Amino acid sequence: MMERFNVSRWAVGHPALVSFMMACLFLAGGYAFFHLGRAEDPAFTLKNMVVSAQWPGASAQQMQKQVAEPLEQGLRDVEAIDILSTYCVSEACVTQVFLKDDERKDRVPVIWQQVRNKLSDLAPTLPSGVALAANDDYADVYGYVFALTGGENADLIKNAEYLKKIFQTIHGVGKVQISGEVPRQITVDIDPQQSAARGISLDQVAKALQNRSALASGGSVNFKTVVPLNVSGALDGVRSVENTPIAGRSGTVRVRDIAQVNRDYADPAPSLIRYGGRPAVVIAVAMADGADGLTLGKTLQKVAASAELPAGMMLTQVEDQSSVIREAVNTFLIKFVVALSVVLLVAFVSLGWKAGIIVACSVPLTLSGVSLYMGMDHIGLDRISLGALILSLGLLVDDAIISIEAMVVQLELGRSREEAASFAWSHTAFPMLTGTVLTVISFLPVGLAQSTTGEYAGEIFWVSGAALLFSWIVAVVFIPFLGVHLLPEPKSHMPVSYERRVRTMLRLILGTSLRYKKAVAGGTIALLFLACGGFLLVDQQFFPQSDRPEVIVDVAMPPGTALEETSGAVRILERRLAGSPSLRHMEAHIGDGAPRFYLPYAPATPSVTHATLLLVAQSLEAREDLIQQIEAMSLPVGVHLHVQRLSLGPTADFPVQYRILGPDPETLRAISHEVDEILRGTEGAVSVQADWGNRTPSLTLDADPEKLAYFQTDRVSVAAQLQAAISGEVAGDIPDGHHHIAVMVRAPRPVRSDPGQWKSLPITTGASVVPLGQLGAIRVTTDFPILWQRNGELCMTVQSGVATGVQPATVVQRSAAAIERLRGKLPAGYRIETGGDVELSSTADDAIFAFLPLTGGLMLLVLMIQLQSFSRSLLVLFSAPLGLIGMVSGLLVTGAPFGFVALLGLIALAGMIMRNTILLVDQIQFNHGNGVPLHDAIIEATLTRARPVCLTAVAAVLAFIPLSFNVFWGPMAIVMIGGLVGGAVLTLIAVPAFYALLFDRNAPVQKAPAHV
Repeated sequence: MMERFNVSRWAVGHPALVSFMMACLFLAGGYAFFHLGRAEDPAFTLKNMVVSAQWPGASAQQMQKQVAEPLEQGLRDVEAIDILSTYCVSEACVTQVFLKDDERKDRVPVIWQQVRNKLSDLAPTLPSGVALAANDDYADVYGYVFALTGGENADLIKNAEYLKKIFQTIHGVGKVQISGEVPRQITVDIDPQQSAARGISLDQVAKALQNRSALASGGSVNFKTVVPLNVSGALDGVRSVENTPIAGRSGTVRVRDIAQVNRDYADPAPSLIRYGGRPAVVIAVAMADGADGLTLGKTLQKVAASAELPAGMMLTQVEDQSSVIREAVNTFLIKFVVALSVVLLVAFVSLGWKAGIIVACSVPLTLSGVSLYMGMDHIGLDRISLGALILSLGLLVDDAIISIEAMVVQLELGRSREEAASFAWSHTAFPMLTGTVLTVISFLPVGLAQSTTGEYAGEIFWVSGAALLFSWIVAVVFIPFLGVHLLPEPKSHMPVSYERRVRTMLRLILGTSLRYKKAVAGGTIALLFLACGGFLLVDQQFFPQSDRPEVIVDVAMPPGTALEETSGAVRILERRLAGSPSLRHMEAHIGDGAPRFYLPYAPATPSVTHATLLLVAQSLEAREDLIQQIEAMSLPVGVHLHVQRLSLGPTADFPVQYRILGPDPETLRAISHEVDEILRGTEGAVSVQADWGNRTPSLTLDADPEKLAYFQTDRVSVAAQLQAAISGEVAGDIPDGHHHIAVMVRAPRPVRSDPGQWKSLPITTGASVVPLGQLGAIRVTTDFPILWQRNGELCMTVQSGVATGVQPATVVQRSAAAIERLRGKLPAGYRIETGGDVELSSTADDAIFAFLPLTGGLMLLVLMIQLQSFSRSLLVLFSAPLGLIGMVSGLLVTGAPFGFVALLGLIALAGMIMRNTILLVDQIQFNHGNGVPLHDAIIEATLTRARPVCLTAVAAVLAFIPLSFNVFWGPMAIVMIGGLVGGAVLTLIAVPAFYALLFDRNAPVQKAPAHV
């Protein structure tokens, strides 16, 4: 079949058509490249939902027993759910629903609908008064963040809404979110003494105001037209609230007679935002799918700069995703030029300048084809696809070098140009294709991995696979065509170049290797075992830390802390950091998390005891200075800081986590103290803390049942009125433009904050209005303010950050012995689980390893098709681990960690080594099949393949060197550099020895295999 149709000969015979195809590919590919979508990271599906429940008056224990447990038991019926993690506080609980990591992304919306349906079924079975809500809208990345300062909150919100409308008209904008609004409200602070003297309770005031704020229609009158009949008297402001009449014991009184009415912001506010220490409102913009982040960033900056704002009001851009995208694209272009220069240099030195130009042309031709594919498959330029392209730069010249080298050799042997071009197809095309397919298959586990990490990194399979396949097409179609027209005439028909000193030395080395083949094979196996042992000394990581300048400071206050106290703690940090030369932007989110401005960043769950300080440093060096400043600060007792850099991939809230599970809170607390001590004594662990906190005071009203019966009331009614007085009760609302202002009825602040005065609060009963003190007494108790449970079990997590330069896996390894001893003495029913980045890494690796049997099977099938020999196919397959020797050496010398990205490099390395091995084995078979004795066939085949193997290795290594300094791709580049250097040497020395050892040199001459 191959002789009937030779693609390379066809290309040489149709110069006009092939030239036209090359021009079209260049132009179309260039157009496609510059019109690809640009984003910082590829999108991946967030497989978690937040289910929240509110139950006014319930304690944390009541929420856990009567709400959280039934919810988790019911949700367990949804098979796709993997983990249910719930925390319970007074009056509320929040359940994080995590799906199994191998769920397909197209099924996720269907599963969320199943969860909502299940919640609807569960709602009637929960205690009366429990309200449920579900939210799975967390996937949007708001990469363009603006802070608006210089005015009151209401004015800031008004202008933020104006800016939002403008931003929404910009092409490429997906969503616009405004954060930081503090609700306006009209507060009615009722004086207990004045109201008690008139026999009026807070409940009566609330009902009177509710009646006046409710919509009231008198219907309509049908004359010739329908005329509506309205009823006036609705609340329209502070004065109308003050003048609302209430029937008291001694007559009608006005609200103003017993209460102070004010219009102000909600107190306490649900959350606060400050920028640079000043009150602020944040406007966050998310990019639409497939949009160009560079163009969008420029447009947003232009629109923001021209926005008309009141005097003194300032709009500052805090986050700009376009700058990150611009840097990534520029990095690719720089590395593209470097890789092209490397290829030219290597080809010039080894093959001559004309051959070098031909090989260099293969790079833009291949990238043009890849760009067309990416455009058709809607793959944009992002961290993964750009990295895959950069990785491909070191791989896609292999076929071109092999093809042009084969032509050069044939020309030196006296063949014509057309015959040399045909030889590139007949002799090398299908071994090259087999090697290319093997390399593509090696990436298959990443492309097929059904996990969040696999989805995040999956583009590397499709982009690299496309690049490798296009490189083969270029090598068999365009390279022979260019070679016929550009290669110079050989100086001699004799293979003089093959008789140089290097060839003689290599022949001597090969002869020695084959003579002592058992020793070479044994030494290689020993080196392989030594590499496996050395791998244990390599630092392990999941994903590396980002090279972005942000620092995230999570501030955790003791459970039960008020928002004002949390704000005060953050204010201390703001004052100490203000004016730092290392700081560019400082944005504080108190009571809520920052917007998801970066895909791997997970915003904190809203809580008045938590704050997030988003710091943007001037540079990476300044980032480290800021971290050192913060870690050196002394803060008030109870203030816990978790300082973290952003991660370049999925990550846990705390990189080191130990979960303690069991039935009794006190026992969990005791075990957690021991885990806490272990982590505090572990080198590299910082910011150690538990997620429960200590017991805190709580108040209980011991209502007297006899007195309740005497006054014709019950505990539920008393509790509702007490809650209204202390926490406030919304008694209607008043329209205010597009907003509504709530009317809040409550006791004055001095009464709300002093339990000693609560006994005088007037309570409406069926008999009369009586003071609370006549119905019962208040006592102080202690309890856990927050309870966590995981999959139905109480769970307390002890967690920590890691010191600069320390990997989470290293901290876990250092604490492993002590944790194991503690596990050995745990009471029955209790256990300790390892979480954090170590767990995430294990899950991601398992998703890839699950496809390794399929990958190995496909590789063996491809090898059998090409080699048609099971034993030789196994030899090629088992050559893959040889890269470990150079890889481990490279990692140990450089100190680089081995993580998920490096694992991708190892998989690619295995494919590349097998690619070289199959070319060598195929050449040995070809020589031996043409009558050459096996010993000579091995040596001649190795000498023939030595130059292309070395050239491709040198070109790839030099192309990977610039990539080795990249934070994300550096470990992969080091894996490739070390593995390719070691792999090239072992391919030329160890593989021939193994081949000779496995196949008797006196074996009969075999028929040459067809190159199909």
